[in-house]
Amino acid sequence: MGREPSEHGADSPGPGWRGVGLVALGGTIGTVLRHAVGGLIPTVAGLPLNTFLINVSGAFLLGLLASALALRGPDRGPRRELRLLLGTGVLGGYTTYSLLALETASLMLESRILEALGYGLVTVVLGVLASWAGMLTGRSGRRRA
Repeated sequence: MGREPSEHGADSPGPGWRGVGLVALGGTIGTVLRHAVGGLIPTVAGLPLNTFLINVSGAFLLGLLASALALRGPDRGPRRELRLLLGTGVLGGYTTYSLLALETASLMLESRILEALGYGLVTVVLGVLASWAGMLTGRSGRRRA
């Protein structure tokens, strides 16, 4: 990841205070969304479908956002701020790898090894496919515009 030029022309090692604020704001919004959506989706047969659906949908949306922003130009200015707010912030707060790992480990502690491995593997594989589908969707939307 390259260094971002500052307002004074010198290289800056990161997003700066404005970028940090955008990530924090977005992360707060994403976490509240995850909590709200998670409460609407039941656990089925002891498997946490809410985390699964949140992570896969978030992966799709992140792929869509990343592709759409990349096609509109370099990652700076308003595009970079949108990526920090929505991608790193909102979608970073919305999705949760740590909860996926905890839930998978909990299933293993309950001696549900095959279910745990299936849940973890299917979530990751479908997350990758969802990101890819989001990126393809973002690219196709650009072609129609």
